[in-house]
Amino acid sequence: MVRLTADLIWKSPHFFNAIKERELDLRGNKIAVIENLGATEDQFDTIDMTDNEIVKLENFPHLNRLGTLLINNNRITRINPNIGEFLPKLHTLILTNNRLVNLVEIDPLASLPKLQHLSLLDNNITKKPNYRLYVIHKLKKLRVLDFKKVKQKERTEAGNLFASKEAEEEAKKIPAKTFTPGEVLDAADVPKAEQTPKVVAPTPEQITAIKAAIVNSQTLEEVARLEKALQSGQLPEGFVIPGNDVDMDTAKSKDDKMDTDGPSEVDDNQNKEKNDGPAPIEQD
Repeated sequence: MVRLTADLIWKSPHFFNAIKERELDLRGNKIAVIENLGATEDQFDTIDMTDNEIVKLENFPHLNRLGTLLINNNRITRINPNIGEFLPKLHTLILTNNRLVNLVEIDPLASLPKLQHLSLLDNNITKKPNYRLYVIHKLKKLRVLDFKKVKQKERTEAGNLFASKEAEEEAKKIPAKTFTPGEVLDAADVPKAEQTPKVVAPTPEQITAIKAAIVNSQTLEEVARLEKALQSGQLPEGFVIPGNDVDMDTAKSKDDKMDTDGPSEVDDNQNKEKNDGPAPIEQD
């Protein structure tokens, strides 16, 4: 972890970027806290603080010249409510891949009077219902959100959706649907279409009862349903096995009758040999 000192600022690369703006490069220094930016003497149009470990977007001095702040790939979870007082000319803010979760966390950005370009990609906040419309509603002068142009249709829709304070507060209360590897989701969080019905394997007695039910079925649809259940090894939904031994014996008897219409030829030969005994050997 590295402190953002005046010495680090003076030794960091600074140059004119592709759009002829003076830029300070503070990338990849493992900076955890924004501090000492007064050492820049407000000489930069762009400051790049990508790939650090910054948690809070705060502690800015008054930087009247700063127009672009690149601060993606950090750990930002909080933004100073009065950030607009210190960065009055900021028009572009890139917060891609940080840790903003709730809609209320971007409310302080409304204090930036010139903000027109904003990226919140790869933050969990983007998974909130009506996220895009909420941001458009809060940041009236925003022209591009997540590298997509804000359309007039979206402005109108956002205005209608959040016409009252109550609607805003309600939107802030709805949690984002997120999933962490290894996390066990509650059944209520799993869409009904994705919930797999519990498979109940039938017992031998239930298999016998299913076969008997096939014999006694009155419709082809019922026969097909029972045969499918028998082949798949799953007990049909709502299937009730007979509750007494007489019904079970009857079902088993019908099952045996269905499986074999009569004794097999092999059984006949065996019975015949048993009753008649071995054939006598004729002697001359």
